[in-house]
Amino acid sequence: MAEQPEESSTARETLMEKITEKFHDDDSSSASDSDGEKSQPSEPSAPAVAPAPAPDSFPAMPKIYRLFGREKPVHKVLGGGKPADVLLWRDKKISAGVLSGVTAIWVLFELLEYHLLTLICHGLILSLAISFLWSNASTFINKTPPRIPEVCIPEDVVVNVALSLRNDINRAFAVLREIASGRNLRKFLGVIAGLWVLSIVGSSCNFLTLFYIVFMMLHTVPLLYEKYEDKVDSFGEKAMAEIKKQYAVFDAKVLSKIPRGPLKDKKH
Repeated sequence: MAEQPEESSTARETLMEKITEKFHDDDSSSASDSDGEKSQPSEPSAPAVAPAPAPDSFPAMPKIYRLFGREKPVHKVLGGGKPADVLLWRDKKISAGVLSGVTAIWVLFELLEYHLLTLICHGLILSLAISFLWSNASTFINKTPPRIPEVCIPEDVVVNVALSLRNDINRAFAVLREIASGRNLRKFLGVIAGLWVLSIVGSSCNFLTLFYIVFMMLHTVPLLYEKYEDKVDSFGEKAMAEIKKQYAVFDAKVLSKIPRGPLKDKKH
């Protein structure tokens, strides 16, 4: 009877040993599986993309032809700022107001044959009469008299305008002197042709009409050119190529046969 409990206890111990060995086997197998997964080679990565070539290695793009060798936008060529905005109709209200004012002046002086001195005198008479009557009638109407602003032209504005005009006039004199020196025949012929056309236009209309035509062109031509820039530049390129061809023929047949002495620069 004493041997039966001992046998049962030994059976329990052997059962527990088997259970613990089972658990140890499971842990070792799971650990080996995880190690196997870690040791497996990773999937092949995507092939490396070749680096883009440096910007200097790209083929040079053909230069786009622009009229008169222009490299800046039209807005920058016109000087930028408010004047360029007015000429390009960026602010339609101001551009329309300026155009309407100039058109009214042209109609008054050209169509209605009004004179500048008469207009100034009539405007001063009207403004002085209104201010005088309002000032005297304010005591009866119980209203404040009109406040007449003080008009004073600042000195800086006059100096800047005078300096800009001086620079432009000096630049024009320098260009005329260079043309008169006889070193650039093409420029000389172009200036002569332009002055001849301008003299014909001036003989057919007076200065005010000519000024109005130029003003209208400044308010329309830049806007249309900016809108159809590519088409105009393409047509200008073809026209310049044809002009150069004709000039080469004229130079070979006429200009090259004109005897000219050597030009020597004078040292001052």
